[in-house]
This record gives sequence, structure tokens and C-alpha cells, in this order.
Amino acid sequence: MTKILVVDDEPDVELLIRQKFSKQIKSKEFDFLFAANGKEALKILADNRDINIILTDINMPEMDGLVLLSHLPELNRLYKAIIVSAYGDMSNIRRAMNQGACDFITKPIDFSDLEITIANTIKQYITLDNALKAALTLSSLEKEIAIASSIQQAVIPHQFTPLPSIKSFEIFGSMTPAKMVGGDFFDFFPLDDKRIGFLIADVSGKGIPAAFFMAMSRAIIRTIAPRATSPEECLKEANQMLCIDNDTCMFVTTFYGVYDSQTQTIECSNAGHNPPLLLKADQTIQLIAPNEGIPLGVQEQTQYIKQTIKLNPTDTLILYTDGITEAMTYANEQFGQKRFEESLLKWPQGSLPSLTKQILDDVAAFTAGAPISDDMTLLCLKQL
Repeated sequence: MTKILVVDDEPDVELLIRQKFSKQIKSKEFDFLFAANGKEALKILADNRDINIILTDINMPEMDGLVLLSHLPELNRLYKAIIVSAYGDMSNIRRAMNQGACDFITKPIDFSDLEITIANTIKQYITLDNALKAALTLSSLEKEIAIASSIQQAVIPHQFTPLPSIKSFEIFGSMTPAKMVGGDFFDFFPLDDKRIGFLIADVSGKGIPAAFFMAMSRAIIRTIAPRATSPEECLKEANQMLCIDNDTCMFVTTFYGVYDSQTQTIECSNAGHNPPLLLKADQTIQLIAPNEGIPLGVQEQTQYIKQTIKLNPTDTLILYTDGITEAMTYANEQFGQKRFEESLLKWPQGSLPSLTKQILDDVAAFTAGAPISDDMTLLCLKQL
């Protein structure tokens, strides 16, 4: 229903308007309120915050239409005003338009013209209202993205020396966030003086819910990992905890591994994540734990499988999220697994930061400026 306030000191105006718009009033399309001058109008406006359209005469006792228009911005709300003026009174009409009136009609009132003018004004009001709502939604979304981004950045490691005393391996991670923050994260932490736990994960969803679930998942795995007997037991217990009261039905794909610097082996388990790639010294690539397990948070009674990898000198394990392989051009062509592996094979066996840079540079060259639709996250571990 559109509420319209009519401000006019002529007593027959109300009768004529009610007759002209009787069908719209009866069908509750329009609701008309009436005031005899600007003072009465301001009181009605104060009591009815849902008035959309104001139709006001210029010449009235106590407070005329121009003074009324000057007070309307103080209401601090959305409205559209139409001025009624004597034919040829262009000076006052121009003043009214300068004070915010969107349209005018002249006396004697042509009620067919008034009907068209009101219809056009309602369209303007709806357009402006939708624009303001969209702006508020965008502002809220930007705040949500900022909060989610801060959570995401807080859980991502920025120092890459989990065991400074051990020089047999190198570890490095990188995350390039999309505009709409997702739930990617990676982490690593010492389990004792010889072993580190490491993981990469991708939470379903976007924004603050994904960021909170990401932080919770990371905290749970970090809590369980030091006392877990194996990677698959760690994921099993983490899954059970994440399934409890998971009303949002969110889940997280996770690859978790334990590197033992003494044996130079990795024990690992996959919970529905993209299988990592092992780039071997002979320039062959091996998929690690493909198609194993389901994501954490989906099904409480789930078993996971352990794999053991022996690392030879210069062997490099590359963990990644699907933001890498699913990065797309403007023509919606994906970077894909083949190009990803080709990028790895071009790497001249330097430092891990140079590897992540090469991968991201190749993705950027392929997408040619197309916007990033998902976070691109990498975690690499190299046997020295």
C-alpha cells in the first residue's frame, strides 16, 4: 500500500481525491491522509513514518508549501514530494523543485494528469528505495567480508619455521583471497621436537559463517593432533566433534599429514580434499590419497585411511585448494589439473616461495585478469 499525504487548505480537495481514487482506496492500493497546512502535515508525518508521497499546495495559511518543503529533510527518511501551484507560477514552482520536489501539477487540478503524476512518482520512489536497500546490503556485505577476511588472516601462519632446529625440510604456504571470502586455510604446528603436523582445508560456504567454521575446525584439529596416535585418528575425532550440533550443515574438506624429520616420512589422511601432488626428483608427479574419505562435519561415524610417503631429497609435496585448478577465464575455461601439473614441471627446483609464485603467475596469465571466484591456497613441503 502506498501512503499519500495531501496538504491543501481547500475543503473540497479531499472529497474530489477520494472520489477519483475510490477504487484504489477500496482495494487498499492507496491510503490518503489529509492536512490543511504545513504544520498539520509535519505532525501527521511525525506520526506516520510510512508515508511515501507528499502532495502539497504552495499557498496555504500558517505554513505554506515552500516552508513545508524546507522542513522535510529534517525527517531523515525517504519520500517524494509533488507541488500543486497556480498555472504560470513558475517562480514558486522552480523554488519548490530546487527544494526537493520531484514533480508538479497546476490548478485547476486535472485529476487524470494527477493520477499519471502519482503513478510516475511512485515508480521513482520504488526505484530510489530499491537503490538505497541495495546500498545498505552492499555496505553490510562489505563489513561481513572485512570481518571474515580478518578471521581468515588471523588463522593463516605467516612464519615458516615450525621447528627451527631441524634443517631437513622447508615449508611454505600462500593464500590469495577472492573478493568474497571463502573458508580456505592451511596450518602447521610442532607435535614434538622431531615431527610437525600440517594441513590444508576448504570450508563450504562464504563470508562470516565459513570464517567461523574455519576457525573452529582449525582449533579442533590443533587440539586433537598432539594426542592423536595417527592422522586418520585425528581426522576421525575432529569429524565427530564437528558433526555435533552442526545445524548449519557446513563441512570442511581436509588433508592432514605428519612429517617426521628423523625418518623423512609423511603419514597422512585425506577427508575429501583435492589429492596433493608429490613432485619427485625425477620430474614425475604422484597423486597422494586420491578419492579417500568424506569431508569433516558430514557424517559422524566415518573412517579415514592412512598413507605413508617416503621423501627423497628434493621431493616436494604440494597441497592446494580448488581455487587453483578451477580458476577461470572470462570465457569460463578452467585452469585445470593438466595446466597445474605443467606449471609444477616448469619449476627449476628453487625455493618454495618461488614455486608458489610460479603457480600463481601461471594462473594469472591464464585467467588474463578475470576476477578470482574462490580463494587460491597452496601449502608446500620440500625434503632438502
